Amino acid sequence: WYYLTKIKGRKDLTGRRSKVTVILGGQWGDEGKGKLVDILAQSVDVCARFNGGSNAGHTLVVGGKKYAFHLLPCGMINPRARNVIGNGVVVHIPTLLKELDNLKDFDPHALQRIFISDRAQVLLDTHREIDGLLELEKAKSATGSLGTTKRGIGPCYASKVNRNGIRFADLLDVATLPDRMRDLYSFQKIHYAPAVEAVDIEDEIKRHLEYAKLLQPQIVDSLSFVQDAMASGSRLLIEGANAALLDIDFGTFPFVTSSSTTIGGVCTGLGVSPKQIDCTIGVVKAYTTRVGAGPFPTELTDATGQRLRDVGGEYGTTTGRPRRCGWLDLQVVKYAALINGYDSINITKLDVLTGIPELRVGVSYKLNGKTLAPSCMPAGLDDLANVEVEYITVPGWKEDISKCKTLSALPVEARKYVSLIEKMVGIPVSWVGVGQGREDMLPMD
Repeated sequence: WYYLTKIKGRKDLTGRRSKVTVILGGQWGDEGKGKLVDILAQSVDVCARFNGGSNAGHTLVVGGKKYAFHLLPCGMINPRARNVIGNGVVVHIPTLLKELDNLKDFDPHALQRIFISDRAQVLLDTHREIDGLLELEKAKSATGSLGTTKRGIGPCYASKVNRNGIRFADLLDVATLPDRMRDLYSFQKIHYAPAVEAVDIEDEIKRHLEYAKLLQPQIVDSLSFVQDAMASGSRLLIEGANAALLDIDFGTFPFVTSSSTTIGGVCTGLGVSPKQIDCTIGVVKAYTTRVGAGPFPTELTDATGQRLRDVGGEYGTTTGRPRRCGWLDLQVVKYAALINGYDSINITKLDVLTGIPELRVGVSYKLNGKTLAPSCMPAGLDDLANVEVEYITVPGWKEDISKCKTLSALPVEARKYVSLIEKMVGIPVSWVGVGQGREDMLPMD
């Protein structure tokens, strides 16, 4: 297992000096990726997204003011950075424009710093209506509702795979755009009539023709854009939406998102080759949370779970839904690390554990009496629901760590908790979060 730390004889593990840095979620999402992305985005030239849509959410606290991003890359908070929405993203244009409008006091010219791939898919209101219909239908099935955000993400990716979706390149051809949208609507009406009949397609066409005029200068060949930027010496920061256990292939299917959330998605969703990535950082919360349905082996449904939810503010950025909470699950972290090849780990929300006398850490799974390998995450829902988690118990700490400015200032028990994660996963920790602000993320060096 420890071979992961020896893959390339790595250098900068923090992402602060790397040319191309990737930030990925290492659990079920909501790990606090936005904070590290925000920190690193202050010194990069280009910040990019490669997957998902407005089902993702980053909440940033900068200068005491909160910014909630669902589609925009976090580099928008750096007035000098250009920002790219890659071909692997599905974009609901009204949501994008609303987020840009919320930035107008910070940067009146924010629109001029966002560039959208001509290969990215346009998410229409019909996709949102279909998402709601499918959730209602799934609620009646044996598996039950998936607990999606109903933002239209899955149906939009389905249009992409069905090869009848609308791409941003189509917005550049206003002569054919109306017929393309009508063709898609006709297809959707045949298969999802109860949902899409509520949408006035002619009104939606009219709005998207206006969007096309507004966004035309920002629609680019993203592959050339990103590659040219790197060739000119620009530093690139790539932020992932969702997380490893929500990946359409490697996640806890079917309770997953509809895109590739792991390292392979960076290559296919942005056009960056594996050889160009210098540093990959996995973001891991000091405990575990997930939103929606699906197996959750270390879940706590007692007072400790509620305490984690309340102290950690575990309510979704996108939906406001309360998150399910549990002990740190290192089987999940090791599995995600193997898939993504992390160079280092960013531990977030360590301060939330303050005051809990004893902390339990899930270190491995047993299934049918056999301990599973670190690389194993059962593909079957029943198997995953029936795993026996093997725990170790470590002492907690009482001291308030939210004011600590260096890792050496942490209580010895907190430092041991961090060291335990490093040892069990076999990957160094590069950052530790002890509070909400940008200044509360402590680098290991």
